[in-house]
Formats: sequence, C-alpha cells, structure tokens
Amino acid sequence: MHIHVLSLFPDMFSGVFGASILKKAQEKGAVKLEVSDIRAFSGNKHNQVDDYPYGGGAGMVLKPEPMFSAVEAITAGKKPRIILMCPQGERFTQKKAEELAQESELVFLCGHYEGYDERIRQHLVTDEISIGDFVLTGGELGAMTVIDSVVRLLPGVLGQADSHIQDSFSTGLLEHPHYTRPAEFRGMQVPEVLLSGNHAKIEQWREEQSLKRTFERRPDLLEHYPLTDKQKLYLEKIKKQQ
Repeated sequence: MHIHVLSLFPDMFSGVFGASILKKAQEKGAVKLEVSDIRAFSGNKHNQVDDYPYGGGAGMVLKPEPMFSAVEAITAGKKPRIILMCPQGERFTQKKAEELAQESELVFLCGHYEGYDERIRQHLVTDEISIGDFVLTGGELGAMTVIDSVVRLLPGVLGQADSHIQDSFSTGLLEHPHYTRPAEFRGMQVPEVLLSGNHAKIEQWREEQSLKRTFERRPDLLEHYPLTDKQKLYLEKIKKQQ
C-alpha cells in the first residue's frame, strides 16, 4: 500500500512513522508512507495557502489551489481514495479501517485554521473521516490514528497473521481480559480456567468475558450484534446479577 499525507506540519509525522508497527511495516515493504508540505504547492512566492473567508468571520480558510495542485501532482492521473480529516466527517470505526486496508493507495488531507474551501470537499475528496466528536488543532493527529489502524491490518505487518482478528471491535465485541506470568502477583490471581489447559473451557471463558465486558462498557454494540441463543442466555444471567 502507498499512503501519502498532505500537511502544513509534515515534521509531526516523523516520530510516529519512524517507530513501532508503522516503522516495521515500511521495513517489510507492506506500506510506503510519504508526507508532503502543502505549502510546496502554494504557487506563490510567499507560500500562502490560506485566506480570509468570503462573507467575513473569524479564522482563515485553506485555499483550493494548493490542495488540488498537490493531489494532482501526487496521483498523476490515478484515482486513489482522497481522505479529508474533518470533524464533520463519518465517524471512524474498525469496519472503515478494514475497508481502507483493501485499497492500494490512500491520500490524506490534513488542514488547520478555520477549515477548507468547500470546493475541496465537493470536488476533490472521496471520504471525510472524523475520529470523534471533538475538535483538534489540525487533521494530523487524526490522520496518524487512521493510518496506524489501517496499516496494522495489512498482510504480514503483525507478527501473527490473525493477531488483529480478536482485537476489540474486530469481532463486533470488546476483547476479553488478558493475563500473563506470574500466576500470582501480590495476592492477585490469574483466573484458574486459564491455567487449566482445557482449551474448550478457555474459549468459553473468553467469549463470556467478552460479552460481559461489552455489556458493561459498550452496551450499544450489542444492539445490532448477531447473538446466538447461548450468548443471549449468558447475557440474561449477567443482567440478573446486576
């Protein structure tokens, strides 16, 4: 996969792209990450990429010319997904990450100031994504979040091929608790079932814990989850214990 980011502050990405899974993914050749400065496409000697909004108002608005020029130069006639990081966009989910992971090329637009010229949104962008109902200084942190969640899904990136499958939200439920050695720490014990070696019971415990945690922390996820009869009975048991 090839991911290109357009930003007014490209140096923000060096630490994130140069460490952990994103670094390893590049070393393995699973992804190519590039960041370009929007100002390089300003087309004027002052590198100005913003201007006052028509009609008045506070703040500055990103001009259309630099964004269109940058995307056209980067894509060179290709038609990849052009993603605008924007608080007005679609709420980002694991399902969206899985969808984007199927693409061969992605372009992320990160803005600052008051917003974008609407023509960028209407005629350049294919996807608008928000990572939550809050406002950040710019789109960079949101883009980093989306890119990280997408890249870790690419083949060969994680150590085990199915490492991401049991992640929270990948199955539609929150993930079950995890434990490791020692079996006892300061009087706190690892659940006995995990030490039993009985894989069927362990899987049952994990499924039940996943359901319990989802019910307690994110009951909204259960509204559209295809519960089995067995899972429904377990949830009824949990509700009676509340």
